Amino acid sequence: MIELDFYGTLVAASLVLLLGRGLVTRVGFLRSYNIPEPVAGGLVVAVLLLILRTFDIEVRFDTSLQTPLMLAFFATIGLSADLASLKKGGRIVGIFLLAVIGLLVVQNAMGIGLATLLGLDPLMGLLTGSITLAGGHGTGAAWGAVFSEKYGLASASELALASATFGLVLGGLIGGPVARLLIKRVQVPGCSPQQAPRLPKGFEQPNKERSITPFSFVETLALIAVSLLAGNLLNGLLHGTAFELPTFVCVLFVGVVLRNSLSALGLYQVFEREVSVLGNVSLSLFLAIALMSLKLWDLAALALPIFIILAVQALVMALFAIFVTFRVMGSNYDAAVLAAGHCGFGLGATPTAIANMQAVTQRYGPSQIAFLVVPMVGAFFIDIVNVIVIKLYLTLPFFAAV
Repeated sequence: MIELDFYGTLVAASLVLLLGRGLVTRVGFLRSYNIPEPVAGGLVVAVLLLILRTFDIEVRFDTSLQTPLMLAFFATIGLSADLASLKKGGRIVGIFLLAVIGLLVVQNAMGIGLATLLGLDPLMGLLTGSITLAGGHGTGAAWGAVFSEKYGLASASELALASATFGLVLGGLIGGPVARLLIKRVQVPGCSPQQAPRLPKGFEQPNKERSITPFSFVETLALIAVSLLAGNLLNGLLHGTAFELPTFVCVLFVGVVLRNSLSALGLYQVFEREVSVLGNVSLSLFLAIALMSLKLWDLAALALPIFIILAVQALVMALFAIFVTFRVMGSNYDAAVLAAGHCGFGLGATPTAIANMQAVTQRYGPSQIAFLVVPMVGAFFIDIVNVIVIKLYLTLPFFAAV
């Protein structure tokens, strides 16, 4: 057993990101299919650890930094949210949200239908639907406990975590290829000589040079820290009430309020380029730690019927993004980037969605609409509508009889 402490894990995560950058730069397949750098590096390390485990060598990481990094990322998403811009994109957000709800309904119907056909408990189908795929590890663990305690479903929590892990991996792998397929059908911004060039903003192209001073860095760091503190306090106040929300949603909400309140009062203008730098650092390290610490043997332990359901769900996600998300969002370049993002949080999590879109925009050019819509829908609205959809499914007659 090899255990890496906080510092060892931080070093390992940094090396994973450098490895991912090297792989994407040198391997044409990864570059062509827009595989995010943290995904490429993290999966290679996860596979190596799986091989080491066959020799009875196991490596454990200190993942205590993972949650703060995730929350810091969502804080920067909130601090980047200009309500005036969101108001302009209200119709687009609404249309995308309808597409997201449609996928949640399809995922659960597909999961329940396949589970029934394979002779499994329909609850297993629901657990391999939007609960773990759109909901992720946190939602999966919460509902797994409910299914075990209330419905007597054995190993529900273990199944939920394994399914969420499967979704996280596939969400980071299929988004780029889906976008590549769709972009072949559209005009990419910047290719037309009549189009004026636009400087990328926020999270669209994180490798563009940004001017940062020590004092401005401290100011932005203070805003993120306030968002984390207030978000955790808000989460504590809402805990156990009808308005209870995940911690990251509370942190994002505080970031939105903080940024727009300071702007409306004329006290401070958030330095968006700097917020995006800190957000991208948090995002990259979070994904690196999450992916390099994946226990791939948990996926190998999935029973064949469950693995079949999850594989079909991944195919359904890709087809939904191509034939529904892309079309309802306008069948243009922005719609292709949105489809890549939808694959990310439709199977995994919002950070995966952002990484997918960054991999696309780094190569083809910025998409302001995609980076406006996906963070808000993927980080905020999806958790609310997912709970509603899950509870509606649980009212179906064959669940009531369980």
